Amino acid sequence: MASSPAVLMRLVASAYTVAEKAGTIVRKVLQSGELGIVEKTGANDLQTLADRLVQKSICGSLSKSFPKVTIIGEEELPAEDFEEELLENGHSSLILQKSCPDQYASLKEEELVVWVDPLDGTKEYTEGLLDHVTVLIGIAYGGTAIAGVINQPFYNYQMGAGASLGRTLWGVLGLGTFGFQLQEVPDGKRIVTTTRSHSNKLVIDAVQAMEPHDVIQVGGAGNKIIQLVEGKASAYVFASPGCKKWDTCAPEAILHAVGGKLTDMHGNAYRYDANVKHMNSAGVLATLRNHEYYLSRVPQAVLQALPSD
Repeated sequence: MASSPAVLMRLVASAYTVAEKAGTIVRKVLQSGELGIVEKTGANDLQTLADRLVQKSICGSLSKSFPKVTIIGEEELPAEDFEEELLENGHSSLILQKSCPDQYASLKEEELVVWVDPLDGTKEYTEGLLDHVTVLIGIAYGGTAIAGVINQPFYNYQMGAGASLGRTLWGVLGLGTFGFQLQEVPDGKRIVTTTRSHSNKLVIDAVQAMEPHDVIQVGGAGNKIIQLVEGKASAYVFASPGCKKWDTCAPEAILHAVGGKLTDMHGNAYRYDANVKHMNSAGVLATLRNHEYYLSRVPQAVLQALPSD
């Protein structure tokens, strides 16, 4: 008799269907026209009804199926019973058919930490820049991001009426990535992707120090990592605090699964244990290739301004 799937693969398979449901919720809230926007710390730090409903859906669904897993979500919401229609108990049978990498085959629920950003790119969502928006579910073990699921609720939305909306990307270290075609920026071209709404002198100085041929300013950490793995950008440079662990856990796992790298501006890895501070204080530098080149270009003033944890 075949052995039952490893806990990690069951968790990823559930996170996949939960992320798909999240994408549906995000689209429905937009269609309703009632975004329910509130400012958290200011005009660039917003929360919408979609953020609240999606977090309830993801955290409620996963905690019901995996009660011993630690789940940390971006939004501070009151503890309450989850509406039944928000819960998703399905799983991707295709993911369950894949073999779990040996190093993770015997992990237990209580050893895993899930980091959830219910709506990455909220500001862009409220402004209609829908391709910037993602739903992020990252899975960590021993402080390392080992698996990630990213849903893009509005993938294809520029194709017009009748287009099939949304897609879900996922990956596990040691297994690979799925749901997209890995592509690289043409050789010798340096295209930097950076923040659209959280820029400052440090951010600009660090970007310029990379001597880019082109700079793209977009919202959402998940969106920027997708740009790296689909050949639209060669480096994601954000020399500022602002990103949090739920922004980077899922994208980092997918990037690392294809041989890329995400660190702080000093080249140090971030940790994703349950008890770490949430802020990525020393900025984010992510690349698909040539990480050392970009690290070597970070100005000394930036390193001094952003002490590593």
